[in-house]
Amino acid sequence: MIRALILLLALCFALPAEARRASPAATGSFVVLPKVRSANLIEPAHVTIWLPPGYAKGRMRWPVVYMHDGQNVFFPKRSGYNKVWAADKAMLKLIAEGTTKGAIIVAIDHQKARSRQYFPQAIYAMMSPELKAEANRFVDGPIYSDGYLRFLTAELKPMIDRRYRTLADRENTYVVGSSMGGLISLYAIAEYPQVFGRAGCVSTHWPLALPDRVGPFQTKVFALWDDYLTRRLGPPMGRRIWFDHGDQTLDQYYGPWQSEIDRKLIGIGWQPQRDFEARSYPGAAHEENAWAARLPEIFGWLLAKAPE
Repeated sequence: MIRALILLLALCFALPAEARRASPAATGSFVVLPKVRSANLIEPAHVTIWLPPGYAKGRMRWPVVYMHDGQNVFFPKRSGYNKVWAADKAMLKLIAEGTTKGAIIVAIDHQKARSRQYFPQAIYAMMSPELKAEANRFVDGPIYSDGYLRFLTAELKPMIDRRYRTLADRENTYVVGSSMGGLISLYAIAEYPQVFGRAGCVSTHWPLALPDRVGPFQTKVFALWDDYLTRRLGPPMGRRIWFDHGDQTLDQYYGPWQSEIDRKLIGIGWQPQRDFEARSYPGAAHEENAWAARLPEIFGWLLAKAPE
């Protein structure tokens, strides 16, 4: 009994201070898994889980949102820029409005080699030597996004489904990220259509390289996306994807790319508003505060029932 109490206190004080202040009944609760080891990763994964209000009581099962760049999802003191998505607050807002009953959020920290972790490996394999040279300049090392997705689908998700009351089917399993995290979210729903039913691709980094260097290769990169979306993503088959971008800082480059992707999706059977959403946010930059501002809208669309 005493050992159990000591362990409980230790776990409590291992959480960041902002996770300890408020009542779980009102704000939900956090569980931190600081070292999840996997042969598919280059270092142990740090995973933070948010359980919505009411989880501790009752027997209800919940959808699960998997989010990349977990350092920047909840706690400013853990983030790279002292800015976060505030994903728990976005979900609480929707719950308070009656938009949704909520979802479990699983935030996975990016590793030291972030671009190598999130760069779609199958697309890299499709590249010509000159495009690979630009990609190599961008990622600076071997890509292991396939391993990361194996970790998510074959290790982390089964563990979450065992430990928590989840709705484990694909219609209730979502994946969300921004920039390179937007790329890996699209890659996840394309490569694992039986696992992920919905994806949020926020400020997606379509150029696959530094935007100011990809210009001479833009037509070839468009052709890569055309080929990949046709062969690997295919028709919606009940899946839904959110896309968006701003028009400031890095986001200023994404508008023409997203327009081309929209045309391609429509060409392979994706219907706007029903199967995918593509929104632009004038004045929004490529950073966490901008993503936090629209996250309630993103979550609301992803969690909503699809139109008939």
